[in-house]
Amino acid sequence: MVEKNSWDSIKERLHSSLTMEAWQNWVARTRFDGYDSGCLRVAVPDDATRFWLESEYAPKVSGAISELRLPVERIQYVLMNGQGTPRAPERIIVNGAPPMNEFQSLSAQLNPRFTFEHFVVGSCNQFAHAAAVAVANSPARSYNPLFIYGGSGMGKTHLVHAIGHALSENFPHFRVAYTTGDRFINEMVQAIRGDRMVAFHQHYRNADALLIDDVHTLAGKERTQEEFFHTFNELYDHQKQIVITSDQLPKNIPGLVERLRSRFEWGLMVDVSAPDLETKMAILDRKAELEGVQLPDEVRVFLATKTRSSVRELEGAFTKLVAYSSVTNSKITIGMAQQALRQMFGGTEKRITIDAIVRAVAERYGMQPAQLKQRSNAQEIARPRQVAMYLCKELTSASLPEIGRHFGGKHHTTVLHSVRKVDELRQLDPDLNRLVHSLIDSLQ
Repeated sequence: MVEKNSWDSIKERLHSSLTMEAWQNWVARTRFDGYDSGCLRVAVPDDATRFWLESEYAPKVSGAISELRLPVERIQYVLMNGQGTPRAPERIIVNGAPPMNEFQSLSAQLNPRFTFEHFVVGSCNQFAHAAAVAVANSPARSYNPLFIYGGSGMGKTHLVHAIGHALSENFPHFRVAYTTGDRFINEMVQAIRGDRMVAFHQHYRNADALLIDDVHTLAGKERTQEEFFHTFNELYDHQKQIVITSDQLPKNIPGLVERLRSRFEWGLMVDVSAPDLETKMAILDRKAELEGVQLPDEVRVFLATKTRSSVRELEGAFTKLVAYSSVTNSKITIGMAQQALRQMFGGTEKRITIDAIVRAVAERYGMQPAQLKQRSNAQEIARPRQVAMYLCKELTSASLPEIGRHFGGKHHTTVLHSVRKVDELRQLDPDLNRLVHSLIDSLQ
């Protein structure tokens, strides 16, 4: 006779063969529910637990039954719904495969413009781009997994979409699965609720390449991480390419289980950072070419210098400018750009004038404002002038050419050099950094 302690004995065997996390998630909360004619009934708290016991841990359960010499021919998992009866008819794993689930096609999920041809390479992303191209040309041979990390809007999604496009083109018979962390979670939940986990597994674990964007969203979700852990292992063990993006390094993702963290670090980790000025202007050139827009040089410099954080912000400013031009049926000029993007590039700081900055800097250095506009390159004039140009760029909406005209007709490249010089010196010279902070506070 099979009694309650029989399932407890099976649980003890599972406890010794599973990780503590897996045992607590999928076994600890189960209980004996009954036995009849060779069928052992086990009550489980939810569909997810039932699925894991029926699929992932079925061999271990069968092994424990054999070792204990129990007269059990099959196990029926029932939900704890108050009466101890199953929500659905008896499920036998061999013959009870759930119906196939439908997943979006790869082409429907990838942005058609996010290709390698449309990706602008700069010092901020050169290594990541090279690694992505290598993976697309030789999947599972170059870098596996490839882990791309960086802040929001830096181009990670563009790269992973580009890999997807290139894999489909280079290897037409490849099964490429693309998803995001949030979508993976939602699909898993829906699959459990709809008894479609077999289809879920077939979609992801039978892929030749898995591309997952924003994997950090799995953090803190233990059961989803458990599922992704097994998916990762299945693909990696069969030499399938895995590409992952995140907003930070694996070791810095809070709530990420250690075994996933270590696996993410098995391959190559590359970062994408904020674009420098040259890369920003190259991005604008590419966008203008794609849109068939004539972008004056001073407008291009204006957009590149005023956007600070990301490629997404830069592209957003460009899109808003083009839309404004189309709606108002007006030509893109520096004046129009300043008007169209006035709110985007700040509020109260726009009221600060170049003349006010010149007066403040001159007073701080014990000079006359007119001296800052002289053509002299003497150090006692050049350095204050560089500081003034830097503040004009930081605190006003003026373009670099416009700033140059206020300082004796300096070329915008001279202004750009001054901005970079002061930015560099602020990192090296604490006194200069304090002076700049003091000037900013006084002007605002």
